[in-house]
Amino acid sequence: MSDSWPRRRLLAILRGASEPLDAQELARVTGQHVTTVRFHLDVLTRESLVRQFQQPPRGRGRPRIGYTAVQRSVGYQELAQVLADQLGSDPRRRSEAAITAGRAWGSKLEAVDQPVESLEDAKDLTITLMSELGFAPERDHASETEESALIRMTACPLRELARTHSEVVCGVHLGLMREVLDRNGGRESVNVRLHPFVEPELCVARLELLQGRPGEGAREDQAETEEPESATGEPRLAPSAGRVAPQLRAVTDPQPRNADPHIGKQSTNQW
Repeated sequence: MSDSWPRRRLLAILRGASEPLDAQELARVTGQHVTTVRFHLDVLTRESLVRQFQQPPRGRGRPRIGYTAVQRSVGYQELAQVLADQLGSDPRRRSEAAITAGRAWGSKLEAVDQPVESLEDAKDLTITLMSELGFAPERDHASETEESALIRMTACPLRELARTHSEVVCGVHLGLMREVLDRNGGRESVNVRLHPFVEPELCVARLELLQGRPGEGAREDQAETEEPESATGEPRLAPSAGRVAPQLRAVTDPQPRNADPHIGKQSTNQW
């Protein structure tokens, strides 16, 4: 964060607040003009230090925008940067190592007693896990089907590092989710893929049922098929109610999984 006392004060207030505060409330607390407060909040939002929430209006009018501080572990960003730099320059090997590291992390987490016997169980477990890690996950009800579901993650604690080291950061998170699902009985029934930065501040996890799909058995950490392509050649999600479908990069593992016509189109930044 830039060295700005007004922004540091706003961030301290938000960290101590028990609920999101809007610009009007923060202006009253700090004595600053509301336009100045909004400017500083925009900077804090771009730096991923605060997160926006839509709140009900007071009386008639448009919904208010509330703000809350993103909680971070001291030194986490710097440590992750050092570790990412130690994995070498080959994206494929970096992603392989990252997924393996994520699985190792997941194996050491305290066991979560949420057996995975259905897609709904997998969604609940993934949301619980990512909530505890500070990702602020949200279910995308409009895009759910009987065989797949989307979870929108809006507050990655390592967002800025992921922008430059996505194959490492996102690979670790993918391996973590897969390990936790597997430990709870989802290995032969549910797969998860991760789509980083489908929007500037949004990543998406896609959960898919494996049972009943031709040639599918126990899942290994291998490549997944791409999403259907849009007119621009980019894979995308099905439209959700009230918003434009975000453009996706396919997120796959480094090694090919099956003979799918899309596999040959995958880029080096896929999970």
